[in-house]
Amino acid sequence: MTPAIDPEVAGQLAAELPRDVFIGIVKTFEEDLARLVRQMVEAARAGRPEDYRRAAHGLAGAAGSIGAKSLEALARQAMRSDDATPVQQMLTEVGQEARAALTALSALAAGAAP
Repeated sequence: MTPAIDPEVAGQLAAELPRDVFIGIVKTFEEDLARLVRQMVEAARAGRPEDYRRAAHGLAGAAGSIGAKSLEALARQAMRSDDATPVQQMLTEVGQEARAALTALSALAAGAAP
């Protein structure tokens, strides 16, 4: 099973930044994640594929910057117009991976190993 976050990326951030700064980054990521997933859902419901891909692009960037590689990969998959994965399935997978990434990041912020 692939870890929800890359320990090298997130671990390096956690090690190099003051704890309160890292916690702030995790909180910002959580807020961005909620906003971007909400935008993906709203765009899918409204039949706006460009908005869906734009939100997925933002999610991929946010996930990659904090080391949530699996979430980044799913978001990049959602960005592709040729992807055959049903939107609802994609959103479910994104939601599951987002929760796993937040759990792992929260543990790292609390001082546990990734």
